[in-house]
Amino acid sequence: MIIMYGIKNCDTIKKARKYLEANKIEYSFHDFRVDGVNDIQLRAWVSELGWEKLLNKRSTTWRNLPDETKQNMSELLALVVMEDQPTIIKRPVLEMADQVVVGFSEKRYDEIFSQK
Repeated sequence: MIIMYGIKNCDTIKKARKYLEANKIEYSFHDFRVDGVNDIQLRAWVSELGWEKLLNKRSTTWRNLPDETKQNMSELLALVVMEDQPTIIKRPVLEMADQVVVGFSEKRYDEIFSQK
């Protein structure tokens, strides 16, 4: 089963969902704003991918962080911030049985789902 994590009004999420639906790929959707983020799961993603890949430094949430927080960002601080403000997590996070994929590009999704 594929689980897509993100926020429903995000343009990138909309593109990714449209891709999955157009290609008849079943998935469930987990909205960070509605359902929150599981800290154990978040730690597993960070362990697998690295906090730098998950932290969206282009987001409004990032821009609104205090400069001191941004300058002193570390894995531990990133985890705290992502748990407290999950909208700072890069979207979508696609969790599948064999891998976790962050972000959306049609080319990347074509590569992933042509193997399935």
